[in-house]
Amino acid sequence: MRHIISILLENEAGALSRVSGLFSARGYNIEALTVAPTEEPSVSRMTIVTRGDERIIEQITKQLNKLIDVIKLMDISEANHIERELMMIKVRAKGPDREEVKRLVDIFRGRIIDVAASAYVIEMTGDGAKLDAFLTNLAPGQILEVVRSGPTGILRGERGLHL
Repeated sequence: MRHIISILLENEAGALSRVSGLFSARGYNIEALTVAPTEEPSVSRMTIVTRGDERIIEQITKQLNKLIDVIKLMDISEANHIERELMMIKVRAKGPDREEVKRLVDIFRGRIIDVAASAYVIEMTGDGAKLDAFLTNLAPGQILEVVRSGPTGILRGERGLHL
């Protein structure tokens, strides 16, 4: 089962390495990883997407809690949450295809952020299913390059992961 683990950790050199090293040393896979400073400059928030049964996720969270850099963590996939992913995609757009790509971008509420004579770069956010659906609706051979951030998430309502 897929899990999203949010971690507040000290914003110090080597903290990311210690967390990823823990996964590597124990043979757990990280599907996606995002990290950035929070409103408190000395604290970063890391979002890790991984897979495992309840026993494996419990082992992962126990091991993470032992790391000195980790302040607090939560498996947000267990609660009501919102998740989003950023995707930038470069597509071939020539002649009549240009209007069709623009129409598709509007339908999926994306934005064209760069225009060249034969290509567009499109920015799109949403859950993974939306981004996958956009890619599926492009014509074969139209995709030149795709960059995805991996999901990040936040709990709904008053509940949250904060200091």
